[in-house]
Amino acid sequence: MNTDSTKRTQFIVYRPWTVPVFFLLSSFFLSCAPSTQPSSQQVITAYATSSAQPWMDELFACANDLSITVNVTAEEPELYLRIGEPENLISPAYQVGEEELLVVTHRESPVQNLSLPEAQALFVGEGDGSVQVWVYPSALDVAGVFEQVVMQGRGVMSSAKIAVDPAQMSDVLNAESNALGILPRRWKAGNVREVLSLGNFPVLAVTAGEVSNTARLLLACLQSN
Repeated sequence: MNTDSTKRTQFIVYRPWTVPVFFLLSSFFLSCAPSTQPSSQQVITAYATSSAQPWMDELFACANDLSITVNVTAEEPELYLRIGEPENLISPAYQVGEEELLVVTHRESPVQNLSLPEAQALFVGEGDGSVQVWVYPSALDVAGVFEQVVMQGRGVMSSAKIAVDPAQMSDVLNAESNALGILPRRWKAGNVREVLSLGNFPVLAVTAGEVSNTARLLLACLQSN
């Protein structure tokens, strides 16, 4: 490759103020010359919600390829990975992938494939009373997506159980034959069965203000995977 040439890297920029949501392409120009790669070990802080935790593996892989050290911290990280749009998104955010959300049961559950209205009925307590419904704390990112897409303003039944994160939800759905809940596809494992797909939702890397060159390299790598 000619070291004087340049390569255009496409970034998918998330614009929260657009309704409905559209993804706008914004280009950064990163040189192919060795000088654009970190000349010495660079450090970046990053964090992910429990729902987006599997995407941290991809971030670490990119960081390893680029000789970047990632310090994981919840205190004002430079890159913050989450599923779906937060209510008040004021920082720049970049789509680095998509995650499918599923309504999932134990494989031995009597619940069969559901329509969206049938799923709504179960979560509000109007369906089969033998089904134990599990949801997430409202502060979790996937809970916001669930409330918007499934509940659409309706309240979840008061007897619903709460799983603190997808790891606990997965454990419950694998252990309890009458349990039903929500899982990102990357968290689906073991003896469970999906009964409804809620669709694909953006995985966002929210940045803390101005994007550094190190963050740009990681974003470019994540978006190319």
